[in-house]
Amino acid sequence: MIDIKNVTKRFNGYEAISSMDLTINNGIVYGLLGTNGAGKSTLLRMISGVIKPDEGVILVDNENSYDNPNVKKKLFFVSDDQYFFAHSTGADMAAYLQSIYENFDMEQFNKITEQLALDKDRKVDTFSKGMKKQMAIVLGLCAKTDYLLCDETFDGLDPVMRQAIKSLFAKEMSERSFAPVLASHNLRELEDICDTIGLLHKGGVLLAKDLDEAKCGLQKVQVVFESDADRERFTDAVKIVTSNNSGSMYIYTVSGTRDEIITVLGSVNTVFTEMLPLSLEEIFISETEVVGYDVKKLILED
Repeated sequence: MIDIKNVTKRFNGYEAISSMDLTINNGIVYGLLGTNGAGKSTLLRMISGVIKPDEGVILVDNENSYDNPNVKKKLFFVSDDQYFFAHSTGADMAAYLQSIYENFDMEQFNKITEQLALDKDRKVDTFSKGMKKQMAIVLGLCAKTDYLLCDETFDGLDPVMRQAIKSLFAKEMSERSFAPVLASHNLRELEDICDTIGLLHKGGVLLAKDLDEAKCGLQKVQVVFESDADRERFTDAVKIVTSNNSGSMYIYTVSGTRDEIITVLGSVNTVFTEMLPLSLEEIFISETEVVGYDVKKLILED
């Protein structure tokens, strides 16, 4: 478990992180979501022990993360601007990391680079941005640490490669205790992989939600009513988060459990009803509106 307790970090008087409290549990994929400048990179660097908080403490499995070799063995940090030794190949970096991480899996490294068509014997400084990101993530996975911290995880990757990397994460989690922490400015990049997401804004945590829990309290329904009176009775009986329609077909996002909404629908006359799956965007629109923010203004999307 990673515990961030009342952490503040300043750079030349500017507060990049402000009195932050956050818990990242083991065995889940945690998404850190926020625009550039929200504090994602600073937070990951503090968790990995690269920089020290000015105030507060960050604990990894109940140990202080800063300047702690025992904790650093449990972490692998893939920064947004990956670092490789000058003129090194992927194989060179793998051999170096094998000397640091005792569980580094060279066999897996060779297998994955072959699957992704990454030439491990080619100098990394000749790679494209996306290929460098792929190589860094593969090295991180093969280090077999308990936590893999990835900054702007999917930046520079095409859609096919994004799905390939997500599949690698899923496979790794199915085989061992492993907790990826994935930072991104793009809501949709995290939608189909994360269990919990923390939304960072201006150096703080605007909200943190387990997605399954959030989905239980929010429903999306598509409905055609027999009359305007039936529609009004429905809208009066539920708390509507979003609403739109095309002719007589209405689509609502409403607060409440599935059973509660089905009961209300059963009390009015309808021609057609269907419960629809919720997107991550719809969940966050609901949650941020409650605290007075518009998620579309906070999160950039491709």
